[in-house]
Amino acid sequence: MVTLTIDNKEVQVPDDSTILAAAEKLSIHIPTLCYAKTLKPSASCMVCVVRVEGLKSLVPACGSKAIDKMIVTTNSNEIHAARTAAIELLLSDHLGDCLGPCMVACPAKMNIPLMIRQIAAGDLTAAIATIKKDIPLPAILGRICPAPCEKVCRRAQSDSAVSICLLKRFVADADLASPNPYRPQCADPTGKKVAVIGAGACGLSAAYYLKQQGIDCVIYDRHENPGGKLRYGETDRSVLPIDVVDREIEQLLSLGIQFKGNIEVPAGVSIEELKSQYDAVLIAMGSLKSNDPTLLGIEIVDGKIQIDRRDYATSKKDVFAAGPCTGSRDLCIRAVADGKEAAFSILSYLLVLDAAVPRRYNHRLGRLENEEIELFSKLASAGGRIEPKSPQAGLTGSQVQSEAARCLHCDCRKSDDCQLRNLATEFDARQKTWAGQKKRFRQITDHKQIIFEPGKCIKCGLCVQVAQKAGETIGLAFQGRGFGMDIAVPLEKTFAEGLTAAWQQCVEVCPTGALASR
Repeated sequence: MVTLTIDNKEVQVPDDSTILAAAEKLSIHIPTLCYAKTLKPSASCMVCVVRVEGLKSLVPACGSKAIDKMIVTTNSNEIHAARTAAIELLLSDHLGDCLGPCMVACPAKMNIPLMIRQIAAGDLTAAIATIKKDIPLPAILGRICPAPCEKVCRRAQSDSAVSICLLKRFVADADLASPNPYRPQCADPTGKKVAVIGAGACGLSAAYYLKQQGIDCVIYDRHENPGGKLRYGETDRSVLPIDVVDREIEQLLSLGIQFKGNIEVPAGVSIEELKSQYDAVLIAMGSLKSNDPTLLGIEIVDGKIQIDRRDYATSKKDVFAAGPCTGSRDLCIRAVADGKEAAFSILSYLLVLDAAVPRRYNHRLGRLENEEIELFSKLASAGGRIEPKSPQAGLTGSQVQSEAARCLHCDCRKSDDCQLRNLATEFDARQKTWAGQKKRFRQITDHKQIIFEPGKCIKCGLCVQVAQKAGETIGLAFQGRGFGMDIAVPLEKTFAEGLTAAWQQCVEVCPTGALASR
């Protein structure tokens, strides 16, 4: 046994232990990327570096032996900077998107690629749950959204963008027509109440998310019925039929959200009155027509309610504002997104917790050359964009599955559990700190179960070890030298020949999306 000190804590471990193992015994977290407990350490990523007293350079904890009387520091500005640099070097050479461009462009940040895959698989129940996680009015938006997601769809580079809005509309219409439309699960009542001023897309969206978290909501509006511009605006009813508006809003309110119409603020009820009755007030009206600060008793400049953009709070305690009245773009999808974000800010405020969705690192592949798009397209349907017989008709059941099959699957297949992405988030790493010549995108698809993308590989060699340990006849190996080194199958064999039994283990051990299940 040897005894060493790590971060001023003494620990005793067997004399064949590493610094990493000793730190784990003390529950001291040291980040790793190229390490797996059952395999030999390669110490290639240098994310686990630590300072050992008496040594000039930092050393990798995963491959450095614990020595008696050793004094180790695992956390300092120097160590943090070294780990960040190591992560950013890997990011500079990384070829892949964490999120699909369509999801990045969507103001509501809906998981569009997941919805498309669920539609392609015929699982509309899962698809509507995915949609309504971020968009509470999909039948409406499926008809009137200007589709910023489709404007960045990579499929457009080869023919035409995937019909994302029509796919969303089909799922939403099918759900509304079903005997039991989708209802999100709502938490038990917290005893907190929120007044929402404005029953347009923003106010409805905010109430939808607050109610799911156990907050009672009452929506006030100057009109007799909810919907705001969706109902009372200059809308082409051949594009957005009023019965769609009615049914979708009715489904939303059925969660237990109360609507009070024909009440104008502040003429019918003042902000101060609402504050005395509710724990918080959200102003979600449309564009304001007055600059008079006395209108609502809060700061208004150039016809816009002044808010803290981080949490939607106004100058008045317990009062929040979102949507067009704050100067946001007067788009339904933007209003829905504002309502959701404001709801989570109010939730954090009322329950004194961090209810906001944490921002995760998102790597962006950028524009691809035509030859690279052709590689991307190998696994997608070759058919062109499917158009409905008329704008009012929408797509049919057989058409939506065919259209969904056109998706190129730009998002990473392991974005939720990619260790590189997790560490990039933890260390607030940047993609372009280190500039270099961009490599060509490649995707190897000869294996029926997995896909290999060399541009995402960090050359940790874990898959090589796994294949060898599993007794693969051919397996995997390092090929080339220096920056040109790659993981490949020896003897110019295919991945299908190299990984016959251990492919799933290789996928599981891969720290990025380089090796992923189809």
